[in-house]
Amino acid sequence: MTDNREFDLVLFGATGFVGKLTAQYLLGAAPAEARIALAGRSLDKLTTVRDELGPAAANWGLVVADSTDQTALDALAARTTVVVTTVGPYLRYGIPLVAACAKAGTHYADLTGEPLFIRDAIDRYHEQAVETGAKIVNSCGYDSIPSDLSVYQLYKHTVADNTGELEDTTLIASLKGGVSGGTIDSGRAMMEAIAADPAKGSVMSHPYSLSPDKSMEPNVGRQTDQALQRASSIDPSLDGWVGTFVMAAHNTKIVRRTNGLLGWVYGKNFRYREVMNAGKSAAAPLVAAGMAGGIVATMAAGAVLSRVAVGRKLLDRIVPKPGTGPSEQARTSGWFTMKTYARTSSGAKYVATFSGAGDPGYQATAVMLGQAGLCLAFDGTKQPELAGILTPAAAMGDALTDRLRAAGMTIEVERT
Repeated sequence: MTDNREFDLVLFGATGFVGKLTAQYLLGAAPAEARIALAGRSLDKLTTVRDELGPAAANWGLVVADSTDQTALDALAARTTVVVTTVGPYLRYGIPLVAACAKAGTHYADLTGEPLFIRDAIDRYHEQAVETGAKIVNSCGYDSIPSDLSVYQLYKHTVADNTGELEDTTLIASLKGGVSGGTIDSGRAMMEAIAADPAKGSVMSHPYSLSPDKSMEPNVGRQTDQALQRASSIDPSLDGWVGTFVMAAHNTKIVRRTNGLLGWVYGKNFRYREVMNAGKSAAAPLVAAGMAGGIVATMAAGAVLSRVAVGRKLLDRIVPKPGTGPSEQARTSGWFTMKTYARTSSGAKYVATFSGAGDPGYQATAVMLGQAGLCLAFDGTKQPELAGILTPAAAMGDALTDRLRAAGMTIEVERT
């Protein structure tokens, strides 16, 4: 990548809800000398966002570009070292920007939770990005940085301790926060794509659908994202119940892709899944069952409605709109804790903790996305030398871990 570009980082989608939160975070987190620009469709709206940020952002650039205008996106990518994008659903709007960054050798970070989009990006632009040196990094928010970095740090500790390869590994998610309109719209985009082409359903269902080479993946039998079980079955020290985690189907694919991108270093018997804490009360089994049944029912209903025009219109009326989000009070009162329990081939046991304050889908995600962009822009010598369509851990590894720790998040591993 050339070092004479106009900007260090361009935030695309800066006028949206999460885009504004990310801009506010970058205002305080970026180095004083950082050359930052805000990008989007409307110059007037971009100007308003910059003005609301105050005097410290007065010198930030403004770049007008539409997600469907390939020429404008090519020009945007050529002007900056990194593009951070919140413009989704990525399946509908994301590929032209990936194409621009892959062509220009420009690093990129997004918030996608859409396996169909990532698979398309891999198939179309991975090789070009490798050639140009572009790191195209997907899922740089609550989905899927805590999952990806937790397992990566577990692996690093097993290597340091010489305790063998990772085997059974399970993440248990606990959180307080809401689901954004953008997340729901991403789900709709994938359901509509599958309705139009049912063959794409295999990308959603296959555990290794984002793998760089499925033939190299470990043969460890069935790995399901549905759960209803006692927590003690994961680790004897745990009490209560666990149920299905809504983002498990995506996060697990990201973690497995990291393993493949790193040369399958996690181990030949690496099994990974994610569940959600359902609590310890007498009602906990019902809560856990509801998590599993509710997610399946919701996805099934959405898939049916997405097949017909009248169903899509109904969804338009009843689901939260993209670009909407909770109040500041609700965002600041949120939190998340991810505990990942692992056993190695030698019998050693570890637990990784990744936790942070703030609504995970909004406030914490703005921190993660902002730090991912800054890491790509300024920490190049500290990162793995991989390029292409990447995951957070494979692209940035310890460099991003260190940044998030410095930003106030807890990321630690303990041998138990």
